[in-house]
Amino acid sequence: MNQYETVFILTPVLSDVQTKEAVKGYETVLKNYGAKLVHQEHWGLRKLAYPIQKKSTGFYQLFEFEAPTDAIKKIEVEMRRDEKIMRFLTTRLDKNAGAWALKRRTQEGGPKTPKEII
Repeated sequence: MNQYETVFILTPVLSDVQTKEAVKGYETVLKNYGAKLVHQEHWGLRKLAYPIQKKSTGFYQLFEFEAPTDAIKKIEVEMRRDEKIMRFLTTRLDKNAGAWALKRRTQEGGPKTPKEII
């Protein structure tokens, strides 16, 4: 299984509860397609570089996970169909990027597990 990182932007019109539900929903989607969630971060409401769907802000979320290659297409189809997601980007992490992500996660004071973030 390869290691991947997905960053997606949720629409800013969602409440905190709806945002958390959407994130939980995508945790479930990842597990349903055989992915193992390694780490997640909620970056909060941020200003976009350019307007998307006439919106200038969005809720950013990061998932790091391990998944089979064929699961990525299925996960991305789910994200394209969801109107709550304005944009997403999935990248495969090579061994150097994976090591850097682990180092970044385990720095002093940084969140170490998905439960510490929420």
